[in-house]
Amino acid sequence: MKWLNCEKMKVLLVVFVTAIVLGGESAKGDFTFGEPVNLGSPVNSSVSDIPDYITADGLEMYLNSLNRPGGYGSYDEWITTRETIDDEWEEPVNLGQIINSSQNEGVGYMSDDGLELYLHIMGWPGGYGGFDIYVARRTTKDDAWGEPLNLGPVVNSSSWDACPWVSPDGLELYFCSNRSGGYGSDDIWISRRATRNDTWEEPTNLGSIVNSSASECWLSMSSDGLILFFSEEISKPIRPGGFGNVDMWMTRRASISDSWSIPVNLGSIVNSSRLDCRPLPSHDGSTLFFCSTRPGNLGGYYGDIYQAPIIPIVDFNGDCTLDCSDICDLLEHWGTDNSLYDIGPMPWGDGIVDMKDLEVFISYWEQQEHDTSLLAYWKLDETQGTIAYDSADCHDGTWHGGPGSFDGIDNYVSTPFVLNPAETDFGVSLWVKATSPGQTIFSQIATANWLSLDRPNGRLVVDVPSAGIGFPSQPLVADVVIADGLWHQIALVCDDMGRSVYIDSMLVATDMQTELVDCNTGFYIGCGKNREADSFFSGGIKDVKIYNRAVTP
Repeated sequence: MKWLNCEKMKVLLVVFVTAIVLGGESAKGDFTFGEPVNLGSPVNSSVSDIPDYITADGLEMYLNSLNRPGGYGSYDEWITTRETIDDEWEEPVNLGQIINSSQNEGVGYMSDDGLELYLHIMGWPGGYGGFDIYVARRTTKDDAWGEPLNLGPVVNSSSWDACPWVSPDGLELYFCSNRSGGYGSDDIWISRRATRNDTWEEPTNLGSIVNSSASECWLSMSSDGLILFFSEEISKPIRPGGFGNVDMWMTRRASISDSWSIPVNLGSIVNSSRLDCRPLPSHDGSTLFFCSTRPGNLGGYYGDIYQAPIIPIVDFNGDCTLDCSDICDLLEHWGTDNSLYDIGPMPWGDGIVDMKDLEVFISYWEQQEHDTSLLAYWKLDETQGTIAYDSADCHDGTWHGGPGSFDGIDNYVSTPFVLNPAETDFGVSLWVKATSPGQTIFSQIATANWLSLDRPNGRLVVDVPSAGIGFPSQPLVADVVIADGLWHQIALVCDDMGRSVYIDSMLVATDMQTELVDCNTGFYIGCGKNREADSFFSGGIKDVKIYNRAVTP
């Protein structure tokens, strides 16, 4: 399938997918993280700052600070707000002495309606030992919080019980505890109830798939209830497979009723060799908040609060470009549970490839900075037919001798006219795997062999000729042998400074020739300008791109 106009393609796709019958099982899409950013002041301070909870609208963040000026002593709970999700966070405000005291208080979870606040508190009268789990309530979001109530001895123990989090249906209470019956250090436990009006039942350990002899603590859950995030606690045993200190991890389940999977590390973008803990996803799944002692933090036991975007992997074919082929791949897996294409509405999907995933893809596609200087892009990945599709515009080429390979005998690609070298700065980028010297990689029909290999060495030769009399034309030879059977990226750049050639992003040759020949013919890929018998290329050529600017490799 070839789409010649991207705007038309979007319209046709919407019409097309509405006619598809949906179906499928559970799936989990792939995602990665963007570069973490320190939230800076006034959210962070010279004391320890921990993100505890962010409301569903993303406009209120509860945070825990140690001895921040204006507090009541030890760890207090604070709240910072912003007008919109695009605004900066304002100066944090202490929640007051109904919630805070000279002891250690911290928020774990707030219900989506904003009327219940689960906390862990140490040292209050009537507690059962260590941290206990409490709940505070209010009638409306405009009211003040009521006195926190201890959940009692069924949930709490004489040990350390903290970091409470309630599942989206309100029927599961997760928390971490070092009580007896676990697998060592802190474990994640779960208490259930039949309805929201019932009391919490006796907790059970989440089991050995998630828990280990290391510390599993600082937990939170995605708003769809399908990912449980956690980290180790500082100065306690860490899980193997991390990055050298306290790290953040996650475990998934296919649905609310399914079991949790083996935890995986969140990776080196958000984890570092320093402490990285308390992972907290935004309600819409677009951002991960956490605290870290990585370089650049303002100080404190747990460091500063950072945020990193959670990014679904929408480049399905891995070619670093969002284009028609990615959409075609998604449509081929419509209605299935293929995890690669299940990217919405959360970055990790919802169990089926459907319209939600297409909407997410389109949103990222529209954000992509489309390079209007890219005149043509032949991937040369066809396996049948005679068309060498242009993914950038409408300069489809023609395969001669069969698609997908260059045999050194009669296989090549011809293209229509794309660019006159005398009229503009330009660049050519492509990948080459060559084995034989003396062959041509890329030429302008009946004009010049722009990229070829010399004989007998197999060095790269550039010949974009001058305009004629008074402008002597000499080939530009890169003293690098590329006829070695390995893939190399080649870039040719011509501008008012002359001709330059790059191999694997390294500048290998340049000269001052600027007055280039005037020509209005197309290109040959894989043979010389006149299709000489000894010029046909044997090996691999792919991802040929033509720009009307001097590209920077």
